Amino acid sequence: MRKRQNVMIKGTKEGLILHLNDQCSYLELKEELEEKLVVHHIENEESPLITVRIQVGNRYISPDQEEELKELVRNKRNLVVEEVQSNVITKESAEKMQKENEIYSVTTIVRSGQVLEVPGDLLLVGDVNPGGTAIAGGNIFIMGALKGVAHAGFNGNKDAVVAASLMMPSQIRISDCINRAPDQYGKEEQHGMECAYIDDTNHIVIDRIQVLKHLRPNITRFKGGY
Repeated sequence: MRKRQNVMIKGTKEGLILHLNDQCSYLELKEELEEKLVVHHIENEESPLITVRIQVGNRYISPDQEEELKELVRNKRNLVVEEVQSNVITKESAEKMQKENEIYSVTTIVRSGQVLEVPGDLLLVGDVNPGGTAIAGGNIFIMGALKGVAHAGFNGNKDAVVAASLMMPSQIRISDCINRAPDQYGKEEQHGMECAYIDDTNHIVIDRIQVLKHLRPNITRFKGGY
């Protein structure tokens, strides 16, 4: 019977991909990886740097084991590990992801000096008064007036949006982008809900709520229907 390969090396335009069997023992995997790297690797002083991605499939590897695999690859002078990919995540990472993808519904008025912060999407039924601040790891939807500060995507999510029934913010932040409201806000009558998002030029734009359907289709999480 032919012995199953525990390590498969695939070359791409971007570099090398190491597919590691997730059914064998870690020791077997490490030994074969070392052998395969010796056989396939050719280096000389003029060899260019080659990026390597390591895919471990459904295997959980500890931080120490991940560092061991990286070190095996790095021992070949012109190989650089770009990332180690695994389908398995820790319980803590799963809980963090769940919190960041939840919609937190809050009915309140965020008054001056108050800060309302959630790790996921914020659905606020109420107002953010001047001097008040609403912060979310995801999107911010305000069923009321936004007259204070709204900071969406505070973890670096540039696809996050801010929407409000009445858009009169003192400041809007999305990820690391900041936009102070134009002078006309509060001076002209506003018709309809509006939203703010980061456009292709990395600037925050305020527009009609209807544009989100096309610009951010992933906001829709409902499955089924017509």
